[in-house]
This record gives sequence, structure tokens and C-alpha cells, in this order.
Amino acid sequence: MTRILNRFLAIALGTALLSAAPAFAQPTFGNPSPNAGSSTSQQANAAADQAAYKEVEYVNKARRGPALVVIPGDVKSNNATFLQKFGPNNIADFGELELSQANFPVLERSNLGSLLNEISLAYNLGDADAARKTMGVGKLKTTKWIVKFDILKAEQIAENKKGFDGRAIGGLMGMLGGSTGSYAAGSAVGSVQTTEATGVWLIGMRYKIMDASTTEQVAQGYKELKMEVGANSSSVMGVSQQSKGGVGLDTMVQRLVQTAVWDIDSKYK
Repeated sequence: MTRILNRFLAIALGTALLSAAPAFAQPTFGNPSPNAGSSTSQQANAAADQAAYKEVEYVNKARRGPALVVIPGDVKSNNATFLQKFGPNNIADFGELELSQANFPVLERSNLGSLLNEISLAYNLGDADAARKTMGVGKLKTTKWIVKFDILKAEQIAENKKGFDGRAIGGLMGMLGGSTGSYAAGSAVGSVQTTEATGVWLIGMRYKIMDASTTEQVAQGYKELKMEVGANSSSVMGVSQQSKGGVGLDTMVQRLVQTAVWDIDSKYK
């Protein structure tokens, strides 16, 4: 009887401890902005949500891929805005992240030290002897693939602007009307000013997979995405409103890498 009672007490105590334990939930953070909850805040947050990072469900994620190394690719666009923000290492960082998410064992470049330059040179030149010599060191022995991502295109291909300035029409109404009401109406119309501008970019990325032993190309592919940025403003009787937004270059490059890795995962794993 005593044994049964002790067992019951132990179960009851365990249940009480579990119920008192804190629940493990994803971290949440407050918004200290003085405009939090306002209409401008809601609009800005809705736009930011559209551009926020979203994980991709890679179709063959459950299957482990070949061990690989991502080497810095080439940025072949001459667009100054893009070149100021991005270099080959930024893109390779995104590549390592997404390939790891797709269950490819990735030996990160930060662990390679000075060997990274030798590896990059050997595979960019297609020097099989130098590649075999370099890849015969330590953890590199298990590497099957060398992967690189190149930006081949980054250009703004279209821009559209339109607007309305009511000052000319408002002045004309005031002159032709000749009454107090006409002047008031002319002032109201003259205060109306609106502008709207939209720009569209095309960014293209090539991925290339090379055999770690022979430097021969295993596969390659090309992906291109469109990026739109826009701004508009309006002012009527002293009341103004302005907004701008769109997907940034950082987000665009990451989405291109995700699209390329989806291709690699679904076709070549």
C-alpha cells in the first residue's frame, strides 16, 4: 500500500513540476516607435512583411546532399548602385545559408582560411591538378561539389513618373470666376499636388556546380527576377501624405539564391 501511495505522489509531483515549467516559445519583441499602431505604421509594416525573409520548403530537404564548398562568384554587372552594395562574398554567404537549409553539408569559407584563394583560383581556371592537391587537405577530402553564384545582370529597365500640379488651374479659376467663391475654389484646387514614380529592375543570377575532383562542370542554370520600387506623395490644402517602398537589392539577391538552390535541390541532389 505504501509503495502504491509513494508512486502516486511521485506522479503527482512530476505533473505539478511540468505544469509549472515555462513554455518555450519563439522570441517576440516590442515596437518602441512613437508611431506604433498608427495608419502610417500599419502601411509601412505591411510593406516590410512582403519583403521579410521567408524560408523555402526545399522539395528534397529530407535527403542529404553531397558535401560542398561555395566559392565567391563574379559580379559581371556594371551598374554602380549594385556594385556599391554587393560583392562576391555577400552572395556566397547567402548561398551557404540556403544550401545548408536544403540539407547540403557545407564547409564554410570562414573555415578555409588562406586555402579559399587557392581553391577559387584552381576551379576558376579549371586546373584539375591544383584542385586535387588543394582538396586533399583535411575536411576538404570529403567535398564532392564546388558551387558558385554569379550575377550576370542588374539593371533598371523601366521608370515611370506622373503627377498633377493644381496651381495653374486654380489660378485660372480664380481669375475667370471673379467672385469670392471662385477665388476660394481656385485656392483649393491650386493646393492639390500629387506625384507618383515607379522603377523596375531585372537581376539575373547563374549558378554553376563543378566536380571537386576534376573541376568539370556538373550543371549550371540561370534565374532572373524582377524588382519593383515605387514612391508617391500627395498634398491637398496643407494635408500631405508620402510613401515609398519595394523589395531592396539585398532581398532580391537572397531570393535569387533561394530560387537557384531550389533548382539544385530538386534537379541534382
